[in-house]
Amino acid sequence: MEQLLKITTVPISIEFKVNNARLEQKRGTVDLEISRDDGNFTIKSRPIRLSMDTFEARDSVRPASTKSLINNFAQKGRNAAYNATATYAQEGQILLSATLGDDALDQVIKQRNTKNTDYGLDFIPKAGANLNWSEPDITIQYEMDKLNFDWKINKAGFEFIPGSIEFSIKQQPDVLIEYVGDPLYVPPSANPNYTPAFDIKA
Repeated sequence: MEQLLKITTVPISIEFKVNNARLEQKRGTVDLEISRDDGNFTIKSRPIRLSMDTFEARDSVRPASTKSLINNFAQKGRNAAYNATATYAQEGQILLSATLGDDALDQVIKQRNTKNTDYGLDFIPKAGANLNWSEPDITIQYEMDKLNFDWKINKAGFEFIPGSIEFSIKQQPDVLIEYVGDPLYVPPSANPNYTPAFDIKA
C-alpha cells in the first residue's frame, strides 16, 4: 500500500549567548577653567601742606580771646599797683626824713608833677607766625593682570560588569503533515486514469 502522508518534525532552535564578567576601567577627565582678574594702575599725589598759626602774633597786638583780654587787664592792674606802692613808699620816705625848715610837701608835689619820660617803646607783634609744613608725597601702585587656573580632575575608576546568559529562540518547534498520494476523485470514475475493478458486461 502506498504511503499517502509525509510527516516532518521541525525541532526547536535555541541560541545561547554567554557574556563573560569583566572589569572595565574608566578614564579620568580633566576640566580647566580660566578666569582673568584685571589689574589696576593708581597714582596718589599729596602736595605740600603749609600750616600757619598766627594766634600768638595777633594776640600780642590785640587780645584774640577773652582769656587773653582778662590776662592783659590783670597784668596792667598788677603793674599799676606796684607803681602806686613804689610812689607812696617814696613820698612816705620824703615825709619821714623831713626836718624843720624843709618844705617836704613841695618836694612831693614836684615829684608828682615830674613828667615820665619812659614812653615804653615796644615792637609789635611780639611773636611771629608759627609755620609748619608737611613734605609732598606721591604713591604709584601698579598691579598686573592675573590669570586664575582652576583644574577639576575626575579620578579614574573601575566598573565591574557581571556576566550574563542570553537565550534566543531562532525556530519554534513544528510538525509538517504533507499529503503525497494521488488526488481522490468522487466519484472514482471521474479519475482520468480510472480502471474499473470489474468489467461488467450487459
